[in-house]
Amino acid sequence: MKKIKLTNKKIGLRATPMALLFYDQAFDSDLIADLAKFQQEHLPKVVNGDFSSFKSVNLLKIGWAMNKANNYPGDFPTFEEWVNDLDSQDVTSPKFMMGVVNEATDGFFRRKESGGKPEAE
Repeated sequence: MKKIKLTNKKIGLRATPMALLFYDQAFDSDLIADLAKFQQEHLPKVVNGDFSSFKSVNLLKIGWAMNKANNYPGDFPTFEEWVNDLDSQDVTSPKFMMGVVNEATDGFFRRKESGGKPEAE
């Protein structure tokens, strides 16, 4: 679990299977596929200041799903309500972007240190 600053508050992000489910249910898309696309196609450009193909709302969607997983079970706002409550957010902030990406990568792409191969059952 990671905490990041989002507007004027710190929120918890948790990359768990529940986040994958919440993302799929809300956006009819796969969180890992969208994250991989961002990392491969957009992150190298964004790091160099090119935001021309960057869909900023995608990082907010990933953040929302992981924040919802962090607060599960319990009532949680819809994506639209959650975004509306943010006031303003610099979605191009390296701290925000890397906070979301790092938590998702660390949580969803865990590899065993011995070469990255999954454990045998």
